[in-house]
Amino acid sequence: MSKIEVNTVAPQCGTTLTLGESGDTVQLGTGASQSGFGRTGTVDWQTGSIKTTTFTAVNGQGFFVDTNGGAVQANLPAGTAGAIVSFQDYRNTFDTNPLTVTPNGSEKINGGSAGGSLILDAEGEGLTLVYIDSTIGWRSIQD
Repeated sequence: MSKIEVNTVAPQCGTTLTLGESGDTVQLGTGASQSGFGRTGTVDWQTGSIKTTTFTAVNGQGFFVDTNGGAVQANLPAGTAGAIVSFQDYRNTFDTNPLTVTPNGSEKINGGSAGGSLILDAEGEGLTLVYIDSTIGWRSIQD
């Protein structure tokens, strides 16, 4: 196994820098940051924290919500273009006890009324929302 360490890469116009090969994983070191890659349209599912009471969603995360003990409210984070969150009915009980998704302040969901909530009340329902802009607000891209 070979190891290459680089502290800086000088900008090169019109040049492609390829790291790894197809199927490889490129990993950033601890404390390193990245930019310019954008989101892939997915979330990181929070499987270790099933939500059973009111909570505030976090950009880039997906939440399993258990309404077996009663209705639950999810508050959306402040919207920024490209922000993404997902919710999924953990025990198939949204039809009995719904999940209410509430935007931050006067933001919108699917271009509806400012501050208007969305209710998930179908058994097994899931929802993914992406924040577009102040006109549409959070847009459902999967239901």
